Amino acid sequence: MDGRDKPGHDEEIPLASMSEAPNALARTLKAALTREARALGFDCAGVTDPAAIADAGRHFREFLDAGAHGDMDWLAAHPERRADPRVLWEGVRSVIMLGVNYGPDENPLAILEHRTRGAISVYAQGDDYHDLIKKRLKTLARWLVATSGGEVKVFVDTAAVMEKPLAQAAGLGWQGKHTNLVSREFGSWLFLGAIFTTLDLPRDAADTDHCGSCRACLDICPTSAFPAPYKLDARRCISYLTIENKAAIPHEFRKAIGNRIYGCDDCLAACPWNKFAQAGRETKLAARDELRAPALADLADLDDAAFRARFTKSPVKRIGRDRFVRNVLIAIGNSNDTALAVAAQRRLDDDSPLVRGAAVWALSQLMGRAEFSAIAAKAQVAEADDGVIEEWRLASTAA
Repeated sequence: MDGRDKPGHDEEIPLASMSEAPNALARTLKAALTREARALGFDCAGVTDPAAIADAGRHFREFLDAGAHGDMDWLAAHPERRADPRVLWEGVRSVIMLGVNYGPDENPLAILEHRTRGAISVYAQGDDYHDLIKKRLKTLARWLVATSGGEVKVFVDTAAVMEKPLAQAAGLGWQGKHTNLVSREFGSWLFLGAIFTTLDLPRDAADTDHCGSCRACLDICPTSAFPAPYKLDARRCISYLTIENKAAIPHEFRKAIGNRIYGCDDCLAACPWNKFAQAGRETKLAARDELRAPALADLADLDDAAFRARFTKSPVKRIGRDRFVRNVLIAIGNSNDTALAVAAQRRLDDDSPLVRGAAVWALSQLMGRAEFSAIAAKAQVAEADDGVIEEWRLASTAA
């Protein structure tokens, strides 16, 4: 899981009168479509049949039946729409899949050695890719309508669309053992978008699995989130725990999270196919300097207004200040830097119980027993939240 999926609303491009192109014209149209896509900043494009992902639908239902989606109830809503694009839109005859390379310009795992700094997933270090790519999709879809008629709908990671299986069926890559798309040209670093159309376009050949015996993405996972190759238990995934999870982070995963404060790139970065990937070419997808390795001490003090200002246009903004500071405090607890205990202690009287509970754990990791016990005795008197009281109890028992 890469932490990028979320519920939302996709917009439909204004419709034009429908016209069906003959085979020769369809091939010409597809070639022109590919050229137009590249001119707009897409790095790869392919076309598949909407009926091409029947097996993916079966695997998805097994994922849901196992409860591996955790609290992501939106994933379980209308699974039949994800399993078959024709259920989502009866009129679709072709699915155009497009990819944008966002390969990092430096090793995304290097930040994990700098424990007083926060690690933000590569995809979230710049502006929100949903907004950027949807604009390109809409422009390309309008071009298609103006050129050939038909009807179209655009989707980018926010609707009931199984982008990765569709991308494999369209020849853009294959779903690796980490369940993310892998490309021979761009490794594990592709943003995906889709255009559904009523036009009957020539299909591309589906890509095949090139993972071989490699287990790099499975073996590097800090929380053992892959019960088997090609299977993910999102409940153990750091991307899920730091982004989708709205509650306190389970104790069993806190040490393994390290300084990852939004998402996790480990399984993506470990993929050997990344050696063929170049850094993303589009400057608007480039990382912001202030989000590459932010200081944990600064992030812990963010109030809601400061959080919103710092992460304007960023996907980080969508989890809200409280969940984000919760993540920061877990990272502080893993920092081994006792100087950061001051930042954690300031959050003991935070308005959010989620933040207060994480602050308790952070202090228990950084302070000696006597010092922590003295603070606990005073703080527990004023605490009314059962969850935070339990954090104090567990931390005091372990101290």
